Amino acid sequence: MEKFVQLTSTIVPLPNQDVDTDQIIPARFLKSTSRQGFGKNLFCDWRFDSKGKEKKDFVLNDSAYRGNILVAGKNFGCGSSREHAAWALYDYGFRAVVSSYFADIFKGNALNNGLLPVQVSEEFLTDIFSKVDRNPKIVLAIDLESQIISIQETGLSEYFEINPYKKTCLLNGYDDIDYLISKKKKIEQFEKTHIEF
Repeated sequence: MEKFVQLTSTIVPLPNQDVDTDQIIPARFLKSTSRQGFGKNLFCDWRFDSKGKEKKDFVLNDSAYRGNILVAGKNFGCGSSREHAAWALYDYGFRAVVSSYFADIFKGNALNNGLLPVQVSEEFLTDIFSKVDRNPKIVLAIDLESQIISIQETGLSEYFEINPYKKTCLLNGYDDIDYLISKKKKIEQFEKTHIEF
C-alpha cells in the first residue's frame, strides 16, 4: 500500500448528503475482484447520461475542480458494505475524503485501502464549501502525523480523530499482513522467551 503522511491538494466538492455506496459505484460494475479499473465508473450514474455522454453539471466533469481530495456532505458512504466504493475512489485518484460523518463500514474499508477519511465538524465542512464556492482553487493540507487538516488560504485548521493502529498502517504503507510482518522480530523474540515447546 502507498504511504500516506501528508497531502496538499486542491479539492473536488460534492456537497450532497447521504451519498451511498451504490451511488459511488453502482452494483452492475461489481464484476471484478481486482481493485483496479473501478475509477472509470466512479459516480457513473451522476457523471454520464444513458448514452454514456458526460453530464456537464456534475462536479467530476467540471474542469474548474481537480485534486486528490473529495469533500463530501454528511453521511458519506452509507448503504451497503461494498469495499468497491473505496476501490473506485482510490482508483480515480482520490487519496482522502473529507466529510462531517462517514458510515462506519465505509470508513473501515477506506482505511484498509489507503484512502484517508477525515471527519470534521459541520462548521469546518461548511467553511470549506463556502471557500471553494468563491475560489475553486483553494487548497487543503492534511497532516496525518499531527492529525490536522487546514485550509491553506485562511490558515483555519481542525484536529481529526483516527484509529491509532490504522494511522500506523497508513503512515508506513502497511496492510494488515504487512503490519504483522513488521513485528516479526518481536514475535520471534516473544516466542523464545515465553513459549515452551
